[in-house]
Amino acid sequence: MMPQLLTVRVKRPGRRPIRVWVPVLPMVLVLSPVVVLVVVGAAVACLVFSVSVVRALGTGWRIVSALPGTRVDVEYSRTAVLVAIR
Repeated sequence: MMPQLLTVRVKRPGRRPIRVWVPVLPMVLVLSPVVVLVVVGAAVACLVFSVSVVRALGTGWRIVSALPGTRVDVEYSRTAVLVAIR
């Protein structure tokens, strides 16, 4: 299953945290021309390095399908960025 929602929260000292929800599907539709160029570039790179194009694209789809449930927490000094993929 493709990820549906990306939640980004930025905690800053002395200020209210910023929380942003990004729906994934509309962003993919808006950025679809870029996605097509990336897929074509990946296919050309596979051909240059003698890698199976179908297998590489299948592996990429498996990685995208495994993203729901992923959390990334980064802290630097007193600022924290929390990213959750649902």
